[in-house]
Amino acid sequence: MKFSEEKIKEVERIISRYPEGKQKSALLPVLHLAQQEFNGWLSTDTMNYVASLLKLEPIHVYEVATFYSMYNLKPVGKYMFEVCQTGPCMLNGSDETIKYIYEKLGIKPGETTADGLFTLKTVECLGACGYAPMMQMGKTYREHLTKEKIDAIIAECRNEIASKN
Repeated sequence: MKFSEEKIKEVERIISRYPEGKQKSALLPVLHLAQQEFNGWLSTDTMNYVASLLKLEPIHVYEVATFYSMYNLKPVGKYMFEVCQTGPCMLNGSDETIKYIYEKLGIKPGETTADGLFTLKTVECLGACGYAPMMQMGKTYREHLTKEKIDAIIAECRNEIASKN
């Protein structure tokens, strides 16, 4: 397991932002790079590799990776539905959104469809309370979710896959 030369240069650039001996400060962005580079999730080997790059004990990396919901500790689908489940979203139906996704895709939070396309994840506040219920999908927010919107999002994802084949 090794970063590409381009990613190694990016890691070095990130580390250089911090004072000597404070390379632990680079952990979050380096974990993001690792997750991008190594199939969207952080295996134990990946976290150990990051620890070696930052000259940290592996336990420090594990603690951070297990704390934040933005890091995936097992393989995930091509499309990850991260549904907000905090107060405003719950009051506006996020529980029903999660239930409907389960009905449509047959996956509970933390699970991935058998075809590897979809993962459902519940997360804490995504900072878009005025658009509840909502979810993050990749780098975009999907807001004011309804059954119809969820159906359209699933169809959009499947169409994208079909058009690439």
